[in-house]
Amino acid sequence: MEKSCSLLVHFDKGTPAIANEIKEALEGNDVLAKIDAMKKAVSLLLNGETLPQLFITIIRYVLPSEDHTIQRLLLLYLEIIDKKDASGKLLPEMILICQNLRNNLQHPNEYIRGVTLRFLCRLHETEIIEPLIPSVLQNLEHRHPFIRRNAIFAVMSIYKLPQGDQLLVDAPEMIEKALSTEHDQSAKRNAFLMLFTCAQERAINYLFSHVDKIPEWGEQLQMVVLELIRKVCRTDKGEKKGKYITIIISLLNATSSAVVYECAGTLVSLSSAPTAIKAAANTYGQLLLSQSDNNVKLIVLDRLQELKSSHREIMVDMVMDVLRALSSPNLDIRRKTLDIILDLITARNVNEIVQMLKKEVVKTQSGELEKNGEYRQMLIQAIHSCAIKFPEVASTVVHLLMDFLGDSNIASAIDVVIFVREIIETNPKLRVSIVTRLLDTFYQIRAARVCAGALWIVGEYCLSLSEVESGIATIKQCLGELPFFSITEEGEVTDTFKKPPQQASSITVSSRRPAVLSDGTYATQNAASETAFAAPTMVQGSLSSGNLRSLLLTGDFFLAAVVACTLTKLVLRWEEVQSSKVEVNKAATHALLIMVSMLQLGQSSVLPHPIDSDSYDRILLCIRLLSNTGDDIRKIWLQSCRQSFVKMLSEKQLRETEELKAKAQVSHAQPDDLIDFYHLKSRKGMSQLELEDEVQDDLKRATGEFINDGNDTNKLNRILQLTGFSDPVYAEAYVTVHHYDIVLDVTVINRTKETLQNLCLELATMGDLKLVERPQNYALAPESSKQIKANIKVSSTETGVIFGNIVYETSNVFERTVVVLNDIHIDIMDYISPAFCSDAAFRTMWAEFEWENKVAVNTTIQDEKEFLDHIMKSTNMKCLTAPSTLDGECGFLAANLYAKSVFGEDALVNISLEKQGDGKLSGYIRIRSKTQGIALSLGDKITLKQKGGGS
Repeated sequence: MEKSCSLLVHFDKGTPAIANEIKEALEGNDVLAKIDAMKKAVSLLLNGETLPQLFITIIRYVLPSEDHTIQRLLLLYLEIIDKKDASGKLLPEMILICQNLRNNLQHPNEYIRGVTLRFLCRLHETEIIEPLIPSVLQNLEHRHPFIRRNAIFAVMSIYKLPQGDQLLVDAPEMIEKALSTEHDQSAKRNAFLMLFTCAQERAINYLFSHVDKIPEWGEQLQMVVLELIRKVCRTDKGEKKGKYITIIISLLNATSSAVVYECAGTLVSLSSAPTAIKAAANTYGQLLLSQSDNNVKLIVLDRLQELKSSHREIMVDMVMDVLRALSSPNLDIRRKTLDIILDLITARNVNEIVQMLKKEVVKTQSGELEKNGEYRQMLIQAIHSCAIKFPEVASTVVHLLMDFLGDSNIASAIDVVIFVREIIETNPKLRVSIVTRLLDTFYQIRAARVCAGALWIVGEYCLSLSEVESGIATIKQCLGELPFFSITEEGEVTDTFKKPPQQASSITVSSRRPAVLSDGTYATQNAASETAFAAPTMVQGSLSSGNLRSLLLTGDFFLAAVVACTLTKLVLRWEEVQSSKVEVNKAATHALLIMVSMLQLGQSSVLPHPIDSDSYDRILLCIRLLSNTGDDIRKIWLQSCRQSFVKMLSEKQLRETEELKAKAQVSHAQPDDLIDFYHLKSRKGMSQLELEDEVQDDLKRATGEFINDGNDTNKLNRILQLTGFSDPVYAEAYVTVHHYDIVLDVTVINRTKETLQNLCLELATMGDLKLVERPQNYALAPESSKQIKANIKVSSTETGVIFGNIVYETSNVFERTVVVLNDIHIDIMDYISPAFCSDAAFRTMWAEFEWENKVAVNTTIQDEKEFLDHIMKSTNMKCLTAPSTLDGECGFLAANLYAKSVFGEDALVNISLEKQGDGKLSGYIRIRSKTQGIALSLGDKITLKQKGGGS
């Protein structure tokens, strides 16, 4: 067994000290050499050496020394040496140190007395301590507070020993007396802690007799008072709880931030009374604003998040106070603050919140901080969420946000266009103003994805004649003159849209390479595709250069297909609103010319890669459609597309509503539970706060919140048999997984007729599991049982394995007997839970995560959706793919699943299935994560479970 020790010293094993050298140095008169020798001796003992020959030398030459450092090292040495023999009896030579310790306890120097008293706190040998007790008690009345506070600790340690109450019968009375006369805050704290630990009733009586003075006590003592209150309220089931809560409320005005924080936490854990919760919430709000440390702010925000889930109605009143945390420049604090705020929005406060968020958005324009773009994106998402929940505020923010369609941060620009797309559908009154503003600012858009989203909005929501005309004119203007390139007489391929000279010199890079012309001759090519932009999807758009043209010349043919579709929709709608056939034909002709020019550009050698087949087919479809339009096709293009979008929005809203309903589910009381009518209670002597607390407790009992509904079936599933029925020792374990901890509750039964001595449960782990402590040795009587607990720390989401064996001795056999235990496999499912993330976030993580595990589908299940449900249930993951997307029978299924671990790790899964001709499913399940452990563990789990049926 490993011994516990209060000392940890780095020791260089490369140069071990020799015992004889240490002995010589200790016997000399050089103080510095003695100090060095003592340090080496202590280091060797800590690293497993015994050094029995040094003890007498130290008693003779070190004990009489007056040097303080040597005396301190001597006490460390005495703490770590073995003081008992193999049979557990005290070594006779240990009596030699008793006189020295007594002298130290009466030493004129306060430091020597203090460190000796502290040493006694770590001494467990009653034979050594007993003669020293009178000297320890004398120090309780010493003039120096350093000695008094250590003397109180020494008394507490002695009293807590197995026979301590016999060694110091009246210790609680003495400490209580010392507490009443003590003026030093640290000594008072130690005395109160001793009463709290060893004589709880005395501590409670002292607390209630000094209620008025508690706010004046020191920080350390106030912290112990809070610890006492928490312990008492947990064990006494709420007796006098109202009085304790009054004490906590009085401490909320303490000067120490630590005390105030603990008070708020204690209030929330003990009471559900609105007054108490309000006080705690206000305290957290003050701490959030007053503390400059970012870690403290994050911890306080976590507490507010917990309050929000259990007491939302109280937190709603605090929403503006929490919003002030946005003044911190730290992104994590801002993100957490926005997460809390978005769940507290009501019709009453939404206007104030949106106004504040708008101010923050404007601030991000002027600031020079490097993460302003990311912060702006978070604000835009928050405003989007507000506008979806409360459509009436959309009109106040939509035009401001549309200024950011041309934002250099592409992610925030994409969020804006998604927001505008949703608002224009849900707020029909804003349609005209949004379309007008969008057409006015379209030229500023720099990113291809934002352009594509804006073009879709233009194609769907330009309904009147003037809007359709403006839409077509804007697209033409941004595309520039046609064709996109031409071949000069000298055989050079050039962009026909002449740029201003100052722009040409700064953004065009000429590159000459041979090109084969249609007549078979060679020409030199000046590639317009080599225009030097920061990125292929982002260009400096302006009225003069045309953002769509610049993007097309970088080879973005998906955008070309979107342009073709938008023009097609606008021309079809123009047919409905324009009476003049000539104008319609003219518009259709120009649209066809643009599409043909884009196809020509895609099939030319101007760009480094040709147009992809999907975009080619899409543009060709638009050309055919404009050449020959039927009523059915017109209906699909002008109505069905919008209907699909409306359906997607309604499903999203339905999903969010269901999630809110699931969160709001509360437990109910059983039919035969006792109902306590608090209106009939005696209110004599109760304050308003105490009455509120009683009422809330009664309500909790009535709604079943106090009922600990342990699932017995689930408990039985978690019991693992560790040994066989024929083994002399039977063992089984109940495994409890609680986030970062695993507790093994092992029941060991002695099935023999003999006493088992030194029985020890030895455990070892594989994976990111770490044993906290090793269980002790036990003696087990015949046919008796013992409960042994082992704590294991978990540091990451990974399937871990716990190995072990039980070792014991019997009186008949001198050799130790070993019983090997079954392995305990820790399931990854205990650490991951279903979570939700947006499609954009999923795609971003999928691209970033470097660990991928590809599992081939091998199952007896023949239905695609049934297999998907089975995988979701087996892996504890949430399907991000909308249910409507999975509808229908097409023999193919693709879905994305997502989960998050308790350690904050993300797990992404993509399932691609195809039904074969024989009815079997084939395909792959791909798992991606940031860490290797979760990818491999999930892959193993899926491989094990995917067959279905009883597996």
